[in-house]
Amino acid sequence: MRATLATVTLVVTSMVALSFLVPLALLLRTQVRTQATLAAEQRAVAVVPALALSLQPADLARTVAELDSAGRLCVHLPGGQAVGAAHAAPPLLAEVVRSRSALARAVPGGWDYLQPVLMDRDQVAVVEEFVPQAELNRGVARAWAVMAVLAVALVAGSVLLADRLGARVVRASRRLSAASTALGGGDLAVRVEPTGPPELRAAGQAFNTMADRVAQLLATERELVADLSHRLRTPLTALSLAAERIGPVPGAPRLSSAIHHLESELDEIIVAARTPLATRPLGVDRGAAPRGAAPARPEQRAGETCQVAELARHRVGFWSVLAEQQGRTCSFEATDEPTPVRLPDDHLAAAVDALVGNVFRHTPEGTGFAVSVHRTAQSVLLVVEDGGGGIEDPDSALSRGVSNGGSTGLGLDIALSAAQSTRGQLRIQRSELGGARVEVALGLAADSRRTLGRAWRHRRRRAAESTGR
Repeated sequence: MRATLATVTLVVTSMVALSFLVPLALLLRTQVRTQATLAAEQRAVAVVPALALSLQPADLARTVAELDSAGRLCVHLPGGQAVGAAHAAPPLLAEVVRSRSALARAVPGGWDYLQPVLMDRDQVAVVEEFVPQAELNRGVARAWAVMAVLAVALVAGSVLLADRLGARVVRASRRLSAASTALGGGDLAVRVEPTGPPELRAAGQAFNTMADRVAQLLATERELVADLSHRLRTPLTALSLAAERIGPVPGAPRLSSAIHHLESELDEIIVAARTPLATRPLGVDRGAAPRGAAPARPEQRAGETCQVAELARHRVGFWSVLAEQQGRTCSFEATDEPTPVRLPDDHLAAAVDALVGNVFRHTPEGTGFAVSVHRTAQSVLLVVEDGGGGIEDPDSALSRGVSNGGSTGLGLDIALSAAQSTRGQLRIQRSELGGARVEVALGLAADSRRTLGRAWRHRRRRAAESTGR
């Protein structure tokens, strides 16, 4: 590309230079010739008054010597005598005398100007001024050389400038091409610095936007696979507990082995879906969120809400059967007020199952737990607490994919994602039962907050009216 730009610039600049310099050189040569011939004509005319005063050769010789010291001026008298250095051929002189008009001709070695002068008795004298070839071309060669140097410098500078501009475009294009190749090879962290012409800068910005979007989509896809896989562990845990209660019957060991194998397969799916790209082998999907990006969450279905108290009561009812089989005490407490949050039912159910399932997986049989739902002015509090050993490092437990109990570390993150999708938060504290207390604050639906505010203002207005009575 650089060679093409340089070649085009060379051709165009050379044509422009030639189109200007050739006419200029010819004009310069013509101008020099014109000045030389004009000076010769002036010297020839200066001799005419001397001819009117005297035709004596001695007098004319002094006049010629005064006007010309280089042997260029000559006076041809009517009798054929020449005063000075003659250069014109006799036929040329005869033509001037016959026509009685000035004549300028190129002669060997230069240029000759002949001026006829009419004398007494119809006689004609001829004044000759010779201009040598060197005088006609004085300074022309030097001027042409200077113009040629300027033309070469102009062409060279234009080619160099075009090459630098082409190099800038080529560098930007190569960087964009290399980044595209790296992105196609699976390096989703690659980005380009938009440089070069506006079109290439726009292409670089579009590439960065595309790479960010691809990384986000792949990260969301992997996290969705991990979350869905984790949700399968809830019915799998119930199946495992039920299998343990079956007792020593034919086929029970095989059923337990199949359940444990399924659990290990789910763990591998979750870990593989969330493995960083740098540690993945070749041939595995290399999509990953950019470093420092927030964990991806399944996109919330717009406008969908659920009642936290009702859904939590339903899920606790499911887990209470398993708790009774393991000798666990299970209690549930919920507010009578509406508890709407802008979250799909299955997302909130997954969060409740993840928190309660963690109690079953990480505490011994017989450990009790309690679930409660409360409402504040701005949020709904879902609290799950148990009487186990608690969580030693809450900050580490809230890091996505980190677990202190040998699991995938995704359970708390499912609840955290649900809270953050409603602009809420999750806190881990020490429970009064002796174990962990996980408090999930879910933001109330906006319509519910406005309705609650209007009802509160209405109650205050009615109370003020009653007091006024």
